[in-house]
Amino acid sequence: MIEIGGRAVGLDATPFFIAEMSGNHNASLDRALAIVDAIADTGAHALKLQTYTADTMTLDIREGDFLIDDAKSLWNGRTLYDLYEEAHTPWEWHAPIFERAKQRGMLAFSTPFDASAVDFLADLDVPCYKIASFENTDLPLIRKAASKGKPLIISTGMASLAEIGETVAAAREAGCEQIVLLKCTSAYPASPAEINLKSIPHLREAFGVEVGLSDHTLGIGVSVAAVALGATVIEKHVTLRRADGGVDSAFSLEPDEVRMLIRETAVARQAIGGVSYGKGLTEEGSARFRRSLYVVKDIAAGEVFSADNIRAIRPGFGLSPKHIEQISGRRAARAIKRGTPVSWDLLV
Repeated sequence: MIEIGGRAVGLDATPFFIAEMSGNHNASLDRALAIVDAIADTGAHALKLQTYTADTMTLDIREGDFLIDDAKSLWNGRTLYDLYEEAHTPWEWHAPIFERAKQRGMLAFSTPFDASAVDFLADLDVPCYKIASFENTDLPLIRKAASKGKPLIISTGMASLAEIGETVAAAREAGCEQIVLLKCTSAYPASPAEINLKSIPHLREAFGVEVGLSDHTLGIGVSVAAVALGATVIEKHVTLRRADGGVDSAFSLEPDEVRMLIRETAVARQAIGGVSYGKGLTEEGSARFRRSLYVVKDIAAGEVFSADNIRAIRPGFGLSPKHIEQISGRRAARAIKRGTPVSWDLLV
């Protein structure tokens, strides 16, 4: 169990839901604030931004390595620079967005992509830092963020187990002990077949940290399954309306879907429980509907019990059906009416 901004995060707490705005503000501060309000209404626990500029991310080159040439990509044909220029959240927007989130009862923080962003976010007193999958091997960045004395949430997309180990070690060496690793598949959108949720309990055991899911799949099913496997944090991209477009809109949830996800992950966590057999507290009333042995024909005193006059039926107030062989062939101690539950005191 750890704490982020005073909120408990762990197996004994409600799954911590992070709404990732990313570039879904579509270059409008008004829209960004509207997203904050809409997500706050869903019951989300935290809102997350991304802190970078196109110049801190890449070079303004329009060919070669800097051009996205992948027919499967949502951003095929775009340059990295243009994509980041469109998607970035202006740094002067961070304070009003964070303040709106705070007013609405949510935590707010961001993903820094370089050292200057870490320092900028420190000045805004964020409750934690998020490290993106594409930066999880940038150990100098990890150390820089870890040195601020706040929890780190680190996506593990594309990282090998050894690389994750190096990242966790770097964070701990820099003074950070409150770490959350997010299982992540860095495809947009990601296929459920490639998520491998069984990695969640393995990560927890391997590194002794809280573990969650950064979910780029469509819908909510994968996130609900992740909670059933022990995820204590869920991160999803969010938008007002996918139809409005935007760099991440295609794999983002709308507010009604966020509300459903928060509800269903809470249900999933509640349902995990422990190892338990037999009647639960709420099943006591249902026990009457089990089958049990009843007299199905009037029986005279001394008459033999047989398949003709006793049978396993509902309700469950008689002896268990497993006793029928012990009872068959025995004689009735007294006259018994049809509809009487069979009990040992009816036998001679």
